[in-house]
Amino acid sequence: MEKDNLNKSPEDSLEKKELISEKLLKNGIANETLGFDHIGIEIISVKPNKLCEAVSTLKEYGFNYLQCQGGYDEGPGKNLVSFYHLISLEDFQKVKKIKEVRLKVFLERDADLSIPSLYKIFKGSDWQERETYDMFGINFADHPNPKRLLMPEDWRGWPLRKDYIQPDFYELQDAY
Repeated sequence: MEKDNLNKSPEDSLEKKELISEKLLKNGIANETLGFDHIGIEIISVKPNKLCEAVSTLKEYGFNYLQCQGGYDEGPGKNLVSFYHLISLEDFQKVKKIKEVRLKVFLERDADLSIPSLYKIFKGSDWQERETYDMFGINFADHPNPKRLLMPEDWRGWPLRKDYIQPDFYELQDAY
């Protein structure tokens, strides 16, 4: 890292280049910028019906690897969130800084918890989306195998939701 860049905030270094959220808007993809995380990665919120379009466009911009997909619960009565971390895999010897972006889809917990699967765009989303479904109950439309991954098929509820009530016991089935 250059000495003169050490004292600059992530926002200072981004003043000169166009924000990814602005590029998406220019392509007609509605979104909202949520600012930057502590290391300067732009965070963008998109509606569920714009997710595939936004990710496909980002892939055209060079964000060709889904590094991570997951979910989290903002708290009882608040939103459930599906997040995506996309990076650009280029020739790392020529690139000084990896291009990265984060997308978030906010879902009201008492509304429809369905969003499109990214499996057709990134095959690596398969098990990540299944885990998010299994732990939070977010449904991924058009997923090729929408089954629980970590919990037994007959498990009730979504264990990582903050309003989850653990059952008193769970009867294990005989494995033989």
